[in-house]
Amino acid sequence: MTTRSRLLTALAGLMLITMYFFPLWRITLEAPQYPEGLGLRIMLSDVRGVNEFDLQNINNLNHYIGMQRIEPDAIPELKIMPWAIAFLIAGAFGVALLGRRRWLTTWVVLFGLLSLVGLVDFWLWEYDYGHNLDTSTAAIVVPGMSYQPPLIGSKQLLNFKAHSWPGVGGWAAFAALGLGMVAWGLDRPKRRRKFSAKPSAGAALGALALPLLLVAGCTPEPEPFHLGQDEGAYCRMTIDDARFASQIVMKTGRVYKFDSIECLSRYLAEQVQDETDVHSVWVSDAAEPGQLVNVTEAVFVQHERLRSPMGGGWAAFASVASAQETVPDIDPDADVHTWLSMRRVSHASLGTRPSGM
Repeated sequence: MTTRSRLLTALAGLMLITMYFFPLWRITLEAPQYPEGLGLRIMLSDVRGVNEFDLQNINNLNHYIGMQRIEPDAIPELKIMPWAIAFLIAGAFGVALLGRRRWLTTWVVLFGLLSLVGLVDFWLWEYDYGHNLDTSTAAIVVPGMSYQPPLIGSKQLLNFKAHSWPGVGGWAAFAALGLGMVAWGLDRPKRRRKFSAKPSAGAALGALALPLLLVAGCTPEPEPFHLGQDEGAYCRMTIDDARFASQIVMKTGRVYKFDSIECLSRYLAEQVQDETDVHSVWVSDAAEPGQLVNVTEAVFVQHERLRSPMGGGWAAFASVASAQETVPDIDPDADVHTWLSMRRVSHASLGTRPSGM
């Protein structure tokens, strides 16, 4: 092994140590009755609530639908994982010390298999909790309904929105596996120069692609509106008119929905501390209700004929022509706004200042 490959392998071992101190996975639940949300942190040897009583509250909610209680002491994987990760850490340092490529190959393959087994086991654990329900004691029984949260991403479960994403420890594990694969790939060309003058960077690029593909597959996306069920995040009104509905998609995948564009604008100004945390903002095309348009491509109109739920009179359209067809008497030069100019006008009426997005 080259010195560079040995250093990368040792660095992978160091990154695995973070798994003992930071959550491997985070599951959060959003619902109108819990505006601050409920959350679980899945650690290497424990399952904890994000806040002091979150685990207790989640277990109480599980009781209503017949779901098993989450008892960390009864989960055998939490006793096995600390030893498995300790073995991988010792293996990484051993490979870096000995510098034998075949040991590096063994370590990378073993690490990859353990990661795959861990993800499959986690999915099966979620499946067991979400499907094996005790309907004889449940207060709420919905025929055919299961409550399995997603492995990665977001999912609507009755009036709860469940989000499941890797924590710092989980991302550190993916990065450590990527480093091990890069070390393996970088070490390969030196051995193959006897047969080929071209260095093989393909293996290293392929190794780097794994974590990138994992991230790419988790790109936050807007969600469809459930009229009559979704609640606006700002004014807490039920969203029942798709013409004025809008939503904010955060980089974490969390989605905030609104019944009007003026509520969306106020929420961004008053409750989003850092708009760089926002992935994208979407509005419904008032000419084709429910058809989402990114705010950077939409045009906005404020007119007395537009009876928006909160009375601000704002609506969004996919184009100026579409806006003129819906509100024929608007002046395109005076009444049509971009996303930024709409926010300026909206905030001027409130005496606030929009931030940079």
